[in-house]
Amino acid sequence: MASSLRELRQRRNSVSTTKKITRAMELIASSRIIKAQQRARAAAPYARELTRAVSAVATFSKDVDHVLTTERENPTRAAMLLITSDRGLAGAYSSAVIKQGESLAELLRDADLEVVPYLAGRKAAAYYQFRERKVAKVWEGYSDSPDYAHAKEIADELIGAFKTPVEEGGVDEIHIVFTRFVSMMTQQVEVIRLLPLEVIESDEPVEEGETLPLYEFEPEAEEVLDKLLPLYVASRIHYCLLQAAASELAARQKAMKAATDNAQQLIERLTREANQARQAEITQEITEIVGGANALADASQDAE
Repeated sequence: MASSLRELRQRRNSVSTTKKITRAMELIASSRIIKAQQRARAAAPYARELTRAVSAVATFSKDVDHVLTTERENPTRAAMLLITSDRGLAGAYSSAVIKQGESLAELLRDADLEVVPYLAGRKAAAYYQFRERKVAKVWEGYSDSPDYAHAKEIADELIGAFKTPVEEGGVDEIHIVFTRFVSMMTQQVEVIRLLPLEVIESDEPVEEGETLPLYEFEPEAEEVLDKLLPLYVASRIHYCLLQAAASELAARQKAMKAATDNAQQLIERLTREANQARQAEITQEITEIVGGANALADASQDAE
């Protein structure tokens, strides 16, 4: 019984230590979510105005064919960018993205397209490395705090692959799999086709009294597209990275809160079991003492 009591106390101490760690990680994730949301909101005006500018160029220059907006005839290769986390302890965050990526890859293969993976985050890289699959490029180290420079690096790589002929290792389409932050409790895995470009005007309502800008293009529209479209692609990727970062932190906060709650429940159960074991031990000791005293009393009576 003493051994059982000692083991229960050791387990309780171990769980208490784990609870302190998960609680600390929960608080850290909670504080960083606010910063991630602020960064996403700060980038929204730039992305919105850039979308309007690109939409204006595309609307008033339909006779201009740009390499980033032209549909390829009989596409054969498609790039797929997976945005996952660099660290674990975030529940099913990364696994959900990878699962959606597998579904997308299957759909692309059914359409007779060769899939070329591009990976952002160590979790996706580890998944592909374990299965010995070839990847075109891997980016790591900033999944929970991306900035525009990281998005620009990814955009340059993907645009370069899109402009390269398929015969030389290029791709005809580019798709992104990321997690959109809806709320602290809800994060949705989404798939978007990045290239060929589909310019979608923002669905945000226009504020009362707001006047939409009129654009004049100088120089020609084609040269304007050459400058705007790479910025637009980088902006879309930056948006996806910021959404994924907020989703990762929310998933980690939720997972750590669940772990903390489970640890507290386990501590309470182990405490009850330890108390029961201690009571049983005390009862056994009292029984042994009473039994010994009775034996001595009987022995004394027999001696008399």
